[in-house]
Amino acid sequence: QVQLVESGGGLVQPGGSLRLSCVASGSTFSIIHMSWYRQAPGKHGELVALLTNGGSTNYTDSVKGRFTISRDKAKNTVYLQMNSLKPEDTAVYYCNAGNQLVDYWGQGTQVTVSL
Repeated sequence: QVQLVESGGGLVQPGGSLRLSCVASGSTFSIIHMSWYRQAPGKHGELVALLTNGGSTNYTDSVKGRFTISRDKAKNTVYLQMNSLKPEDTAVYYCNAGNQLVDYWGQGTQVTVSL
């Protein structure tokens, strides 16, 4: 089992920045990828950014050039640096970690981009 705890969400003005953190605990040796998803009100969830153990990254088109996913393996923590935030980035952001057999999810952290 892996437990994930997110932090770092909040209210920010358009153009601002936030950094989300996700700390993993438990059987972290089983993790081969970590990612961030988000779900806005009335919309389906979407993959925002993914990072594999090999260092490969993938981003949804709408955040390319603005968001960066990174990982501190020593701290079992994955980050999502979000710059140039837009109102359409408003959503609950969820940390995800897993392997070929199982996925684990955090409880989510709210990000609101508004004046």
